[in-house]
Amino acid sequence: MKTILHVSDPNIYASYLGAPTLHPLVNVIHYDEVSPIRSSLNQYGVYGLFIQRNFPKNLTYGMKMFDAADGSIIAVEPGQIGGKEDNGEKLFISGWVLMFSPELLHGTDLEKRMKDYHFFSYFATETLKMDPSEWGRITQMLTQMRHELQENPDSPALRAVILAYIRLVLEYCNRIYLRQLSKEENTSSDILKRFHNLLRDYYLEGRQLDQGVPSVQYCADQLAYSARYLGDVIHKATGGTAIGYIHSFVIEQGKNLLMNGHNIGETAHLLGFEYPHHFTRLFKKTTGITPSEFLGKD
Repeated sequence: MKTILHVSDPNIYASYLGAPTLHPLVNVIHYDEVSPIRSSLNQYGVYGLFIQRNFPKNLTYGMKMFDAADGSIIAVEPGQIGGKEDNGEKLFISGWVLMFSPELLHGTDLEKRMKDYHFFSYFATETLKMDPSEWGRITQMLTQMRHELQENPDSPALRAVILAYIRLVLEYCNRIYLRQLSKEENTSSDILKRFHNLLRDYYLEGRQLDQGVPSVQYCADQLAYSARYLGDVIHKATGGTAIGYIHSFVIEQGKNLLMNGHNIGETAHLLGFEYPHHFTRLFKKTTGITPSEFLGKD
């Protein structure tokens, strides 16, 4: 099993890097001050924005491995896995990371708004590419936010100020995301995004508990395409099959559940499998190892 850093609150990552604790629910880390650092493959229980001039190569993000563009932003949300497993190498990173706990958002308007920030999706392996003016404005906001955290004790007033900064940073990110989205002219890419979002919403809404693992036909019906046409589009966009994409998505959800402490039977049930051995068989087919081997128990 891979070595995973469980980032259940922002200060776990800060401690890993040797950065100071600024607040129990939010942290702003300046990579330039803590580099060189060791990389880490992280399981997130927090929201995070990695705003960097340079990124390590071959980052893991969801179902894919990719190289992030320099001068860009990677967004992560609770339940996701991303980063690069520590191989002993020390890296010089320039930029910032903003991490905040979902608890900070409870009962606020921003909590409701988070679902509209689609750049947190695992599908968005196109990083948010900043122009120089955006880099300057966003880093200025992060600098100011860190000053607020360093100079003021925790209080409702401080949290209100910090939430205002976070929302402004997220709106900048959303503007970049929408700008990049408007430049896309590839129909296959658009359908693939809708397909991925359909799977995401299916599991977020718990439909698998009644309807089981989604089929290609179900997804095609929801997207108003024939199953054959959807399959052709997915093959054109990814080189794989629609059912293969569904299975990869489901198994990634399974990995998260297993690493959050659910046993194989519980995980199979929560994913919509009728029997645990069906999940085990698909896990082995998709990853090359069994769930038990993934957990390091075999």
